[in-house]
Amino acid sequence: MRSRLTADDLRETAAALAGRALGLPELAHAGTVAAYVSVGSEPGTLTLLDALCARGVRVLLPVLLPDNDLDWGVYEGEASLVRVRHGGRMALYEPAGERLGPDAVTGADAVLLPGLAVDTRGMRLGRGGGSYDRVLARLERAGAHPALVVLLYDDEVVGRVPEEPHDRPVHAAVTPSGVRRFGRPS
Repeated sequence: MRSRLTADDLRETAAALAGRALGLPELAHAGTVAAYVSVGSEPGTLTLLDALCARGVRVLLPVLLPDNDLDWGVYEGEASLVRVRHGGRMALYEPAGERLGPDAVTGADAVLLPGLAVDTRGMRLGRGGGSYDRVLARLERAGAHPALVVLLYDDEVVGRVPEEPHDRPVHAAVTPSGVRRFGRPS
């Protein structure tokens, strides 16, 4: 489905997605949000990142490490991003500034996660690199409990996705047409 989206589709859905996400109480009260810069036909995030910064939110963006773990840096606007190609994979946009270390994510009030789909239990299907599985495990080990939100297109909320023993559910999925909640652990 993503491969059929036009540039106009991507712009329209990015604006709608940002509007829905900005309405989340989890983001309205957040001081720090860990997010990511969308690439290719992923649901667009730059509009959302800029709106969060305009609210005074500290936005952390991932930096892919050679072992697929994630370091973090602060987003300071689109001009602060550098395009980085990691091996033969897709180029990513990463923050150019100081690296804060993999544990920086444990201070986030909310973590926005990429995905390909989420099911009715909140189980997220990622791209298979394991980067965000490591982030979720790091949060758990640190006793951190940020809101976990996946950003998707409307038809990517499905009945069931494959699940591994290490997978953890997200609390909400934001799509251009709405928010789907899956519960939040106490």
